[in-house]
Amino acid sequence: MEKQYNDDEIEIDLKAILLEWKKRWWMIAAAVAAGGLFAFLLSKTILSPVYTSTSMMYVLSKETTITSLADLQIGTQLTQDYKVLVTSRPVLEEVIDNLGLDMSYENLKEAVSIDNPSDTRIMTVTVENGDPVMAKTIVDEIARTASGYIASIMEMVPPKIVEEGQVARFQSSPSVKKNALMGAAAGGVLVCGILTLLVVLNDTVRTEEDVERYLGLSTLAQVPEREKKGRSEVHNGGKRTRGKKGRR
Repeated sequence: MEKQYNDDEIEIDLKAILLEWKKRWWMIAAAVAAGGLFAFLLSKTILSPVYTSTSMMYVLSKETTITSLADLQIGTQLTQDYKVLVTSRPVLEEVIDNLGLDMSYENLKEAVSIDNPSDTRIMTVTVENGDPVMAKTIVDEIARTASGYIASIMEMVPPKIVEEGQVARFQSSPSVKKNALMGAAAGGVLVCGILTLLVVLNDTVRTEEDVERYLGLSTLAQVPEREKKGRSEVHNGGKRTRGKKGRR
């Protein structure tokens, strides 16, 4: 039974693709090295480092009671309210005025993140800044300002500052190692993709299946490829002679 081929279909030869990758391994290795080096230099020289500092606050209910499930639920609900109040405009604008920051309320709000570990009454305030000392200064001021603001607005015991921010020793972003690995992977994938595309789009007749597919003919025999020799050999009358240069 003859095979029927559709001109619109592209048959992918995985073996040919793998052989092409193996043949061009040096290109893939070079792309991996170049991609990793580019991402490393980009992270080190162009992207600005960002440092974070975190302050922790303990949320208290209106009346201090023995810790119970109900008390814990009340504290968790209050924490959700506090997360909104900490980044409110009055709090952040007061922080900007107190520290003399050259930024708007919107810019400061983007640098602040609030988190609440599940089943706790702990609220964490984290600030990102290009200066590790300034990040600590801002987060401590936000915690103090927010504690007083929450107490006056909600008329209750203010949240207690459990832990002040620390000056970060290492940048939180960009991650040079992570970016270098991603750049190396991207370089390798890009070259492998290009090599795969070249193999798939190559319509050169190389096998019996290619003859049947492109020409619609059946293969009757195969002629083996002769190896090239340094000097041409000529057979004449059953004798073998070698071609020599002569004058004309």
